[in-house]
Amino acid sequence: MDTEAQHTERDRSSRTSDSEHPSDAEGPEGRSRSAFTGGISRWVPGGRITVTLLVLMLFLLLLSTFVLQPFQIPSGSMERGLRIGDRVLVNKLAYRFDGRPRRGDIVVFDGTGLFGDGDYIKRVVGVGGDHVVCCDKEGRVRVNGQSVDESAFLHPGDRPSTVPFDVVVPDGTLFVLGDHRADSSDSRDHLGSPGGGMVPLDAVIGRADWIVWPVGHATRIDRPDAYARVPDAEADAGASGAGTGAAHAGDADG
Repeated sequence: MDTEAQHTERDRSSRTSDSEHPSDAEGPEGRSRSAFTGGISRWVPGGRITVTLLVLMLFLLLLSTFVLQPFQIPSGSMERGLRIGDRVLVNKLAYRFDGRPRRGDIVVFDGTGLFGDGDYIKRVVGVGGDHVVCCDKEGRVRVNGQSVDESAFLHPGDRPSTVPFDVVVPDGTLFVLGDHRADSSDSRDHLGSPGGGMVPLDAVIGRADWIVWPVGHATRIDRPDAYARVPDAEADAGASGAGTGAAHAGDADG
């Protein structure tokens, strides 16, 4: 019995010893990974700190390219909600997976060849098929026969528009306006231009979801309820009309 017990103890000792000392097959692999990491750190000036910063910068670049991108507001065309100097975060995935802009969304789009050079930020008032008219008897914008009360977000003292228009938005495009109607260059000003002042969906960069700077003005940007009662466009909507009147002066939005 004692002899058998001794053999068992020796077997356990042998197994423990084997587990405590990695095999030669595992050793070189672990050493090679360590050598690779250490080699990069030695090759890059600043060592591990520089490598960490480079990885972080790559992550931020990918995030900005595919997910979220900050934009600065350069003009007052979206006041009162967005002020000059505000930084907003634009959700670039908002419309990536079969989603489409909705009435009331604030979108950033590439205005090159449409409104001018650079990126613009405006509010979506009409989507493909919508019949957008200004104005009704009370001076309000009407979409698909439904008058819209925009007083919650229009710049104080502004009328919905001093330029009359009557348009049907082509499929695959948007009709956009600035909230500071008296100081915004938007779809109204380009009704007679190629494209009729409409923004193609493929020019949309994303939806502005957050104001992140300055801290005291930071807030989530929600879609207003003003367009909630607007009915869907009819399938047999008529052809686009052309707006009349003088163009507004307004700064380009980047």
